[in-house]
Amino acid sequence: MPRSVNAVASRAHRKKILKLTRGNFGARRNVWTVAKNTWEKGLQYAYRDRKAKKRNFRALWIQRINAAVRAEDLSYSQFIGLLKKANIEINRKVLADLAMNHPVAFKAIVDKVK
Repeated sequence: MPRSVNAVASRAHRKKILKLTRGNFGARRNVWTVAKNTWEKGLQYAYRDRKAKKRNFRALWIQRINAAVRAEDLSYSQFIGLLKKANIEINRKVLADLAMNHPVAFKAIVDKVK
């Protein structure tokens, strides 16, 4: 008598993962072993890049703030030091947004800490 295997569940499991690899190139979308590896690696990249995204955005905000304060004859590090000394607690995301979209408000902050 043949061994009992739950083919229905196995097939459903494979179909679920193959559906997640739609849009990949060549065998990465329809060959089970290749697709499974692609899917697993994709999860690793997603996990890693959720962390990297935070670093990338912080770096972008710092560059934008630096560019804006250099127009006011300060460097980024001097500006952040002056903010700390003046007890102004505005995070870099908000400062970068002000520098980009509300230059008058940003200049007011710079004038206040100078």
